[in-house]
Amino acid sequence: MHATRPRLPRSIAILSENIKFEHTIFALPFAYLGSLLAAGGFPSLSVFFWVTVAMAAARTAAMSLNRYIDRHIDARNPRTARRPIPAGQLSARAVLLTALLSMAILVVAAYMLNPLCLLLSPIALAALVFYSYTKRFNPLCHVALGLTDAIAPAGGWLAVRPSFAWPEVAPMLLLALAVALWIGGFDMLYACQDVEFDRREGLHSMPADYGVPFGLTMARTFHVGMLAALIGVGVLLGLGWPFYLGLAITAGLLIWEHSLVKPDDLSKINLAFFNINGYIAVVLFVCTLAALYV
Repeated sequence: MHATRPRLPRSIAILSENIKFEHTIFALPFAYLGSLLAAGGFPSLSVFFWVTVAMAAARTAAMSLNRYIDRHIDARNPRTARRPIPAGQLSARAVLLTALLSMAILVVAAYMLNPLCLLLSPIALAALVFYSYTKRFNPLCHVALGLTDAIAPAGGWLAVRPSFAWPEVAPMLLLALAVALWIGGFDMLYACQDVEFDRREGLHSMPADYGVPFGLTMARTFHVGMLAALIGVGVLLGLGWPFYLGLAITAGLLIWEHSLVKPDDLSKINLAFFNINGYIAVVLFVCTLAALYV
């Protein structure tokens, strides 16, 4: 199907819908958290600005690449057939160009932050490309996505403290692990709705390969691990009570999230995936920020 050529404002709106730009809230607060914790408070305005640019560019590149790489699969899946590329609202070329431009902006932002961020930027770019392919050959695709998103807090930390010196880097690694487990866990929940399609197409995920009940159990396990990693961050950095209040609220939100998704009822998965995870990101950011100033 050939893409139509909508007017510029409509094109921008479709591009935004294609990459789900509003879902940057999942990762951006954790990039800020990395910077806040590394600095022990607000970093410089320059760091804050370039971390924001880097995260927005990385998110745009990741989603654009995913939509481009998966465009033929999306066209065959009834759930995703209305996405802009298979629906003919955007050309694959335009989406690829958006991804490439975003990747270039990410490299510029890394350059503006510090030499270590620039040196590590090819790893980030490789991860943005690679994770979309993993479901074609391995059910650990959720881990690949989680590790890709874990670059956000690590990048935010290294933007302030460009060093891997031990043990100063330990809180950064735990924060990155927490994000990897969080993202990987809720991606398993989201994958439950495509089990039959994935099996027909020869695609892999924990729910498709091992069944929905197993996928849900693994998602819960990942999220318990997330909370444990965040407790480790709080202990290592000596964070105050607001941080632990945020963890308690997060635990409650995760319990709510998992209560909404059952092996025989996936009707509330969008609420669990989009809304609750957005709440978690905001709660952790606000409570950690409060902990730094109590």
